[in-house]
Order: sequence, then C-alpha cells, then structure tokens
Amino acid sequence: MDSNGDGVGDLAGITSRLDYLQSLGVTAIWISPIYPSPMADFGYDVSDYTGIHPLFGTLEDFDRLVAEASRRNLRVILDYVPNHTSDQHPWFVESISSRENPRRDWYIWRDAKPDGGAPNNWLSHFGGSGWEWDEATNQYYYHAFLKEQPDLNWRNPEVVEAMMNVLRFWLDRGVDGFRVDVMLELIKDAELRDNPPDPRYRDGRGRPYRQLLPLHSADQLEVHEVVRKMRGVLDEYGERVLIGELYIEMDRLMMYYGEDGPECHMPFNFSLVLMRWDARRIAALVDQYEGALPAGAWPNWVLGNHDVPRIAARAGRAQVAVAAMLLLTLRGTPTMYCGDELGMEAVAVPDEAIQDPVGINLGPGFSRDPSRTPMQWDSGPVAGFSTGQPWLPLSADHENANVAMQSEDPDSPLSLYRRLIALRQSEPALMVGSYAGMPAEGDIIAYVREGGGKRFFIVLNLGADDVSFDLPQGSGLGSVVVSTDVDREGTDVFEALEVRGNEGLVIALS
Repeated sequence: MDSNGDGVGDLAGITSRLDYLQSLGVTAIWISPIYPSPMADFGYDVSDYTGIHPLFGTLEDFDRLVAEASRRNLRVILDYVPNHTSDQHPWFVESISSRENPRRDWYIWRDAKPDGGAPNNWLSHFGGSGWEWDEATNQYYYHAFLKEQPDLNWRNPEVVEAMMNVLRFWLDRGVDGFRVDVMLELIKDAELRDNPPDPRYRDGRGRPYRQLLPLHSADQLEVHEVVRKMRGVLDEYGERVLIGELYIEMDRLMMYYGEDGPECHMPFNFSLVLMRWDARRIAALVDQYEGALPAGAWPNWVLGNHDVPRIAARAGRAQVAVAAMLLLTLRGTPTMYCGDELGMEAVAVPDEAIQDPVGINLGPGFSRDPSRTPMQWDSGPVAGFSTGQPWLPLSADHENANVAMQSEDPDSPLSLYRRLIALRQSEPALMVGSYAGMPAEGDIIAYVREGGGKRFFIVLNLGADDVSFDLPQGSGLGSVVVSTDVDREGTDVFEALEVRGNEGLVIALS
C-alpha cells in the first residue's frame, strides 16, 4: 500500500492495512528490504543496514508499524541481506579506495590470472561473470549478483561482528525475526576453485548461471558456523525466529536446522514453488520431506514469493483454491505471498516497463515483475494501492480480483483463505497435529491430520475430472468443514464421496 501517492508501497501504507492482515488471520508479516539503497536490485543492494530508505518512510514510521502490529498480535519479520552490500555502502567505498585500506578485506578481492582474466569461472546469478575489474587498484572483486552488489567477506571476523550488530540493532527496535537472504552463499571456497559444469544444463534453457554447479561458491560447511552465530544473537532476545532462504536439495536443506548446534528455526522449504503441479509428485514430496526432518524440527511450506511466478500462473487459475487448501492444511508453518489470497495472476508487463534487473539483463522472459505487481484493494482506477501511478501495471481483472469485491463473495479465493486460516488457528490437529499420507492415485492427494482428540481428512483433486474416493477405513461418518465450493460445507459424507474436478475438501471425521 502506497500512503503518499508516489506509486510505491511504504511503511505507513502497511500500517494502514494491518486490520486487513488481522482479518485475514495471519500472525506474522515478512517485509522485503526497506533499508537505504540505490535500488539497483530493489533494496537488495543495501547502502545502510541501520536506516530506512526515504521511499519507504522513516525509522519513526517503522517503530509505529512494529507497535501497531504488536497491538494486533502480529509479528514483524525483516529481510536481512548479509551476503552483499551496495557498491555505495561506506564499507565498500573504503574497500575500493586502495589495497591498503583497513576495510579492503571486508570484500572478496583477488588478482587477475596471468592472462588478465577473472580469478575463476564463477558466474553472476544476473548474467555474466561474477567478477568485476577495478582499474584503480588492479584487482577483481566478486559479486554473486549485480556488479553493484559486491559480496562481503564473511571469513573476516570484523565483518561477522559488524553484521551481528546489525541484527542487534533491529532486535532492539522490537522485530520478531529475520528472513536471511542468500544464506547459502555467505562463505565461499577458501581456494576459490572453479565450479564444475552442470551436465543437466542445456544452452538456451534457463538462466546462464545454471550452466555451472555452485560447488565452491555456495553451501560450504563453514556457512553453518555463521548461521549458528546468527541464531546465538537471536536467542539472546528470547522468542525470535531465524528463517533461511535456501534453494537446495532436501538432504542438504535439513542440515540448516543445525547438527552441531541450533541454526535456522525454519530453513525455507521451496519444494512447492519449484515442483511441477502434479499430484503424485507432490504427494511423494510431502512424504519425503516429513521423513527427512530431523527429530524435533518444525516443518514449513512456501507457496509463492517475489522471485517466482504466482501460483495461478504455475498451477492454473482453476487450482488456486486447491493450492490454498494444500498450503494451509499441511503440517508446519505456511508462508503465503501477498495477493495470492486473491488468486492474483501474472501481469503482462510491457518490455519497456520492465523494472527487474534480471529481465533487463537476461531478457523479458526472465523478468520477475509479473509476480511483483501492486496489491489490489478495490475496484478503483489504481486498485486502491495508490493515488498516483503505480510503479508496475495492474492486472486487467483488478476491478474484480480485489479485497473489497472478494470480501463480499463467500465463494471467492479470499473468503476461502479466511475460512482455512480460521480453521487452522482454532484446531490443534491442523495447527500442530500429526500428518499421515493416505493411498491415492491419479490426480488425488489425500492425508489425515490428527491431534487434540480430533481427526481431519483432506482430499485434493489436482485434475479437472470428478473422482470417487473412499474415506479412511473405519472412519464412518464425516462432515465437510471447509470446501473449495462453499455450498458443500456442512454436508455429511459416508464411506465414499465424489470429489469434483479442481475441488478440495477438509472433512472432520467422527
């Protein structure tokens, strides 16, 4: 929400919409970077870790947001961007000034190869080499993303202490935790060895970055030492949460819960974001994830975020409601992306209007802008997001797909999200109960959640055809408590039930 008409959402705008978030039923909000930044990558290029970019407001606006959120029992989680800074951060300005500067080693500098080339073959996520030549000091510095985002050297104890103090600064202001950006890449191979080619890569398919396996530029064992230090800082403040952004294979993901001491409370589980929308694959994935969790580890699920196409684009509009039911009835903390509760679709952004540096550098097909368009609040000309021109275009259907309209429609995606969240928050079986996958075939996913003396049977049809399906053996009578078709709620079901195409059901078992 934009509070001042400049077309960009801000802190006062979020504060003005806290009542909506409370009515939705969520209990925590994660805010993407709000720090001072030249905005080469929308705030992920930080020039001051302890301030607020004027575009978003002031520290007083932030304090007001935290206070108002707390009054509504909403937790506030900040994006922490420790892998790199902006090239305009005072630390890098010093680092690049000379080889003798005390902060030279705060970043990763290396000499050229004898032929003048980059120190190794590491690539930037955003295209091209990960190394940038500095003519003045005759060395390369490493940047995993834009050249305007030089990577910090986390092998330097002074960097570690400075970044731990960043956490303390915000914890002292009352934040409830952090989502740690690019956690996987904080430590690089000490010898800076070349990354090997990825045999799965096909030229022209996917980002060029993926032609190499990041064997030496990511997921080093020493990363875990850093994460344990972060966790130690948060533990000084009591009930706080540390969430890691980790796009990684499941067995490696589990290590970030901590094997030699506590690490992440929740390493983000992006399986649903990355996987094809296929019932058999998803059912197997859930069972695999549940089986891989370390003892006592708390699971989590992510359905969408600012880096991937919206769920309506990935699974199809007809599956938006089914996807919501999956997310909100699996065991573990669900993370939803702003606007998914409306079924917002990918917005066609004209080439000349692309803002995302990935889309600019690699081509429009790689742009993340279609999933970053403004939240749609009402049927007005700019969907109630601003009184000015929004920074990205709105969807063509924003006059119907908005909060005001869907709040009045019991059969809307928003109404379904509210019913599902309310049920989840009120039933221990769904909040903290056990999970048991049930045998199913074809497009059906089925499982039972049990706890607090209650059992709920969830059956989801990821296909368009009607399917007959049996309740778990010995269940007897069941009652539909939430359905993707609101008219079906409150009806009784016996041993066999008809699951319609693109339908999901939460059934309380007797």
